[in-house]
Amino acid sequence: MIEEILNTHNRKIFIISDTHFFHGNIIKYCNRPFNNYEEMNDELVKRWNSVVGENDVVLHLGDFAFKGKAKLIRPKLNGIIILIRGNHDQNLANDDGFLIVEGKLIFKNYILTHYPMNKDDIPEGYINIHGHIHHNKSHYGVNVSAEQINYTPQLFSSVINNLTVNKV
Repeated sequence: MIEEILNTHNRKIFIISDTHFFHGNIIKYCNRPFNNYEEMNDELVKRWNSVVGENDVVLHLGDFAFKGKAKLIRPKLNGIIILIRGNHDQNLANDDGFLIVEGKLIFKNYILTHYPMNKDDIPEGYINIHGHIHHNKSHYGVNVSAEQINYTPQLFSSVINNLTVNKV
């Protein structure tokens, strides 16, 4: 089903990770430019819906919301969300409005994960796109945590067309 959704030609595909809706402390931990989680939630929803249409797809690479509050924010967001479960997504289920993937999703020659992969675990010819490390640069892949992409889902095609992969 996920493969069929991703291969539908009339849909735009976006990517983001680590939105952390309702997580007040993430503002302090990652120096996010918001005064509180309510302001952060409102701005993230506004930015999301400014680019994502109702029939578009968002590849969310984990840590969607804090403490099981995803049900409160999901109805406000446009698009079909394919969620790769992150460490803060343990209580989420498909009936919360997501198509949930455990571990990784391989799409074309990209391995989408929440956690960055180790260099030796990335097969030749593949690129790891991930989240989890917020404002830190990726060692061997591409970090699409919200802090890296102006808190706004990015077109997947734009991300892959502008790849800067550190291959140290």
